[in-house]
Amino acid sequence: MPSLRTFGRITFLLLLSILIVGSTTAEAQLWKKVKKAAKRTVENEAERKTERAVRNALNLAEDVVVCMVGDTQCAQEAERNGQEYVVADDDGNVVSDHRHHAVEEKPDETSTEPDEPTRLKPGEGVWANYDFVPGDKVLFYDDYAKDRVGDFPRRLEFVEGNMEIVEFDGNRAVRFTNASAFSVKLPEELPERFTVEFPVHWTHGNQTLIVLTNLPDNVRHRPTVSSAYKGSYIIVDERGTGVEDRGNVGGKSTAGARKEIREGFIPVRIMADGSYVKVFLDERRVANVPNAVLGRSNTVHFGLRWADQDNPAYIGPIRVAAGGRDLYDRLQSDGRVATQGILFDTGSDRIQPESTPTLDEIGRMLADHPDLRLAIEGHTDNVGDDAYNLELSKKRASAVVQYLVNEFGVSPDRLESEGFGETKPADANDTPEGRQNNRRVELVNLAA
Repeated sequence: MPSLRTFGRITFLLLLSILIVGSTTAEAQLWKKVKKAAKRTVENEAERKTERAVRNALNLAEDVVVCMVGDTQCAQEAERNGQEYVVADDDGNVVSDHRHHAVEEKPDETSTEPDEPTRLKPGEGVWANYDFVPGDKVLFYDDYAKDRVGDFPRRLEFVEGNMEIVEFDGNRAVRFTNASAFSVKLPEELPERFTVEFPVHWTHGNQTLIVLTNLPDNVRHRPTVSSAYKGSYIIVDERGTGVEDRGNVGGKSTAGARKEIREGFIPVRIMADGSYVKVFLDERRVANVPNAVLGRSNTVHFGLRWADQDNPAYIGPIRVAAGGRDLYDRLQSDGRVATQGILFDTGSDRIQPESTPTLDEIGRMLADHPDLRLAIEGHTDNVGDDAYNLELSKKRASAVVQYLVNEFGVSPDRLESEGFGETKPADANDTPEGRQNNRRVELVNLAA
């Protein structure tokens, strides 16, 4: 519990706000800010007490970081800095230990409580019919980590409006405070198969995002789609998210977004294969259009139709990737294939449920080709401790093999696993795209 002194500070802030402000709209906004500040003070005090409890219980060294459950930024920074860390819940219990040389304690066999909440595995629950597979070559990635908070992101191309980088809960996003537009420049033209991913958070029902993958030179991109544009585009709207069409040249399909789009960030995922386009909100497919006319260029345009200071809109990290041929075709022609579709928890070998489509494709491929034998390789970028990255990559490769054996009945003698850490980069580690491409799982045809 927070101390009496902490409650005293909070009470003082509340009383001061009542004395200073009147009964205007501005007063209501300030009152909200004061309450939020008071809440943060209480939460920060509670987190400090939890950290002290964990350190006292485990006798942690000063350089071991204590991260709270859900604080992925803390864990990621610890990994980037090569630091050991533990993850603790609000009660001071360690739920995940990432000390490189820590001795694991045996669980209390008399305890009936689970170590952590039950989580869905790939193929379970809502993920059973989820079929999004990210492109395997990252063309663009920006999480705004290298920019100053308050600036417009340097790697985006400004068109018009009012946008700035903000940081909260350890993450960064672009905030819109009026109708705005920007573009993402790619190193090459989008291929027939590509994917675009970004999380969004709306604060008002009137907010609508337009995403265009091709724009004629004579049509200037604005926050809305010009009547001169003929083709398909992506729309992200609380009332209807999916594929829209201008000029009746292609099909269209939208579905209403869930209310959570105004309660927090929801991932938007676009997957195109020729004229076939699918759009996802989190795990739900909201559009499935076989005759879209998106077009291809080396630019992806984003336009937000409406926002203001009191009702901003947010876009998180943007990732654009090129797809490729089917896994089996590439294995036969190239002998190996890298995939970005197998995802793991930060600093862990636990496979995330979003990996379902890629794992399903591998499982079906092995079932359809009983003579195929594979080596599963784990690879990382060069961020963090070399030895730690190597060990983590080995565990992740092994976890994929075990999943294929358990879930698809693949004979263990058809699969091998190995981890190489950062020793075999597929791209340079000095760009965000390069590091994304290096964090991968590769399949190797052992008969090639």
